[in-house]
Amino acid sequence: MQNKSLEEAAGLPGLDRLDLRILSALQADGRITNLKLADEIGLSPTAALARVQRLTREGYILGYEARLNPLKLGAGMLVFVEVLLDRTTPNVFDEFKAAVQVRPEIMECHMVAGGFDYLLKTRSADMNDYRRFAGTVLWQLPGVRETRTYAVMEEVKNSARLVLPGV
Repeated sequence: MQNKSLEEAAGLPGLDRLDLRILSALQADGRITNLKLADEIGLSPTAALARVQRLTREGYILGYEARLNPLKLGAGMLVFVEVLLDRTTPNVFDEFKAAVQVRPEIMECHMVAGGFDYLLKTRSADMNDYRRFAGTVLWQLPGVRETRTYAVMEEVKNSARLVLPGV
């Protein structure tokens, strides 16, 4: 029996240690220069760029964006909302998902298993702004029967970084 690489054992065939190091470096600093990235992982700049391009082409890297400070930009209130739909039919799900996609106040929407159908992550300026959003947008979304709102008092940890094996 062959020895499996760390990546294959972790369910990541097609990625080697250098790929994982590249992904880790880009998670830590999406603005890292190709020269610095190449130096960090021990490759030539041409080889490092080719790997980043392949990782992007194959969908491991979805894109790059700046993390903005919501407190300085009038979106300091973080609210999670449980949404229960009135019916769980494909057309109701489709209508709800389409309506959520166009609402910039809704940062994330996840279909979940359990006592409700969707979990939303929203940002507002303050409670008055959230109440306006709830009354004019949230409760008007297709199929919404019931919502439960959880206003965040303190954001203890906020990260989108994935744990990468062996890095």
